[in-house]
Amino acid sequence: MQPATYTAAALAEHFGLGLHGDGGCVVRGVGTLASGAGDQVAFLANPRYRAQLPGSRAGVVVMRQDDAEGYAGTALIARDPYVAFARIAALFEPRGEAPAGIHPSAVIDDDAQVDPDASIGPFTTVGARSRVAAGAVVGPGCVIGEDCIVGAGSHLVARVTLVGRVRLGERVRIHPGAVLGADGFGLAMDGGHWVKVPQLGGVVVGDDCEIGANTTIDRGAIEDTVLEEDVRLDNQIQIGHNVRIGAHTAMAGCAAVAGSARIGRHCLIGGAAGVLGHLEICDRVVVTAMSLVTRSIREPGEYSSGTPLMDNRSWRKNAARFRQLDALARRVNAADKE
Repeated sequence: MQPATYTAAALAEHFGLGLHGDGGCVVRGVGTLASGAGDQVAFLANPRYRAQLPGSRAGVVVMRQDDAEGYAGTALIARDPYVAFARIAALFEPRGEAPAGIHPSAVIDDDAQVDPDASIGPFTTVGARSRVAAGAVVGPGCVIGEDCIVGAGSHLVARVTLVGRVRLGERVRIHPGAVLGADGFGLAMDGGHWVKVPQLGGVVVGDDCEIGANTTIDRGAIEDTVLEEDVRLDNQIQIGHNVRIGAHTAMAGCAAVAGSARIGRHCLIGGAAGVLGHLEICDRVVVTAMSLVTRSIREPGEYSSGTPLMDNRSWRKNAARFRQLDALARRVNAADKE
């Protein structure tokens, strides 16, 4: 397969970008400001990397208008260079075409429905009453349990498990090792012994969602666990039962959300952050990495918790002082009353 080739002028026209410099500059791939080659396109979005621009060998750089002033090379002018670069880079992403049809090694239940335009890979199983819509790609080793729906144009890359009662919208992408629809962690204590609470709900994933490798999403106890449209989950995330995540929210790797929490729309949850159960986070909230949300958040904004990294000697001193805070606060309050 021949690599894709575009001119700077063609990219500008295709994506509605401004052009600065040589429109005939040929682009065959993408690179970085620091190491890009003459036939590659790079981008400048963060001002911290502005110093790399004069020495960059990238043939074309996507940047804002202000950064292009006085630049001697070829630039594509964008309001948001990172978004523009992402769209350009997609032109160079290799995509193999999955053949329509069912691989001979796949096992399809007699009560399942697979559209003729769908692709079912080797060693995949599709359970009773499940449906795979047109244009969907179910990669090798996937398990689709009973009463599941894989929407049109969705792509289960490989070894994805839909345990049961999982409904995927259109154009959903799920990466290897993800498990959707496993039992939620529901237990009741009776006389010193745990009684398992049946998990009778399902999982509903909206259109255009992406779910990272080895991420797990539990099905609901009674109602469904829900991801609204365009939710993006990184790798190794845990979503508990009956959680609801609003549209266009993104969560970084190793984050965890406990059961029945509600996360709003357009939120950003940092890596390894945690959200306790039954809490609510309103729209447009940023939770920074390693933070623990212990109370509901009612106002948009950026929230953090935890102790910043420091050298061990300082940390040990501060940890000792932390244990003295309550006594110190009591003395201050007593002094104020006097």
